[in-house]
Amino acid sequence: MRAGVYAGSCAALTGCTGPLSTLDPAGPAAASIATLWWAMFAGAVVLFALVMVLFALVILRPGWGARTSPTHWIVLGGLCLPALVLTPLVTYALIAGERLLPRHSAEPLRIEAEARQWIWTFRYPGNGGIKTEGTLHLPAGVPVEVVVTSRDVIHAFWIPRLAGKIDAVPGHANLLGIQADVPGRYQGLCNEFCGSGHSGMRFDVIVHPAAEFSTAIAKPDATGKVAQ
Repeated sequence: MRAGVYAGSCAALTGCTGPLSTLDPAGPAAASIATLWWAMFAGAVVLFALVMVLFALVILRPGWGARTSPTHWIVLGGLCLPALVLTPLVTYALIAGERLLPRHSAEPLRIEAEARQWIWTFRYPGNGGIKTEGTLHLPAGVPVEVVVTSRDVIHAFWIPRLAGKIDAVPGHANLLGIQADVPGRYQGLCNEFCGSGHSGMRFDVIVHPAAEFSTAIAKPDATGKVAQ
């Protein structure tokens, strides 16, 4: 039994890492989301513990709480008890959500991400109009605004380790703030069912040192496919 518990714990922990893990953040936006997840997990544990304490009192001390009316149980157990945990969680969630909004004092780097069945095209307006297919290039440590659109149906743009997800809607542009902390290779995907090819609608994300970004996206043979 002990070996089973250890094995189960290790299996659960391995799910916290990997190229598509939101709990292994590599950027400030993703870190904020991961922290919110852990806060919600802690809140759920506290709420569960409080309910189990009440349950244990009922089992171990028969008649305990009999003097309390059903109405009071509903108000105290169904409203007040969850409010003790949910109120701070909602407050923190609102604060974390505000942090995810694009807020830059200077004009940020903008990259256009266009979805279509079943591939992503990325354009870099400030770098001579270069565009890439299936590979997104980003500079490390630089805030980027990704303008997300769709050519056909609704898709969803998501790089789990770097930022939250946002819909790609035909005829409408959604803006997502994103920043990668360090150079490396990450993975992104469409997270909205968009047809028979949805499962393969993924893309690579290559993060370059900021000083090498402009040069890197001009070399498709070394850094990724450039669309003509």
